[in-house]
Amino acid sequence: MAKSSRAATGARRSKASEPAQLQGRGRRNGDGVEEALRERIASHSIPPGAKLLEQELSSEFGVSRARIREVLGALEMRGLVERIPNRGAIVTRFDIAQVFAIYDVREVLEGLCVRLATENSPPESWEDLVRSFGKPMDDLLQKRDIETYAQAYAEMRRRIIDAAQNQVLSGMLDSIYEKTRVIMRRVMILPGRAEKGLKEHRQVLAAMRRGDAAEAERLKRANIRSAIQDLQRYKHFVF
Repeated sequence: MAKSSRAATGARRSKASEPAQLQGRGRRNGDGVEEALRERIASHSIPPGAKLLEQELSSEFGVSRARIREVLGALEMRGLVERIPNRGAIVTRFDIAQVFAIYDVREVLEGLCVRLATENSPPESWEDLVRSFGKPMDDLLQKRDIETYAQAYAEMRRRIIDAAQNQVLSGMLDSIYEKTRVIMRRVMILPGRAEKGLKEHRQVLAAMRRGDAAEAERLKRANIRSAIQDLQRYKHFVF
């Protein structure tokens, strides 16, 4: 079987495992094709370099090839797909320099997001996150349950983005997350990184709980820089 056919077959099989919240978004937003493909690309269910075949996607989702071309255009605008003459649509493969450049932008945007969220919310609204990132996270890391830890971090991140109340910023951060989600998971399992990251997240949440927006922004930017440093140190194991 050709490589592109294997990728397309894997993409079809992954549909059943997509999270319920994704399927719900698809129903609210119409046919859900773009949302489904974004999720598969972000999770590497469709791997970098795989070819996206219009006819196969049209048959799978029960939409026209014209609709598939619209979706591929939207994915190209988000930087997830490249459309190459005479080759079609290919899932973008990011090299290490691009990933570091994305992380540099992520540092600025996530710092801004934390500051806005702190300014827009009463300090006590972060108390539940302060508690959940206490002993419960220690227990998860002691058991090496990185998957549940990653889910908790994703929920914290979503809460902060929602509280920032800035749709432009939210869209930019979602785009960055789609491009680097798998890399972020790999960074979490680097030696000592999860424990270091947890300490940094606690510091950010403590500043937010105090209502200190400037300090929360500074600490969040320091957290991303710390992740970049670990990524640089172990880049040969990550890429």
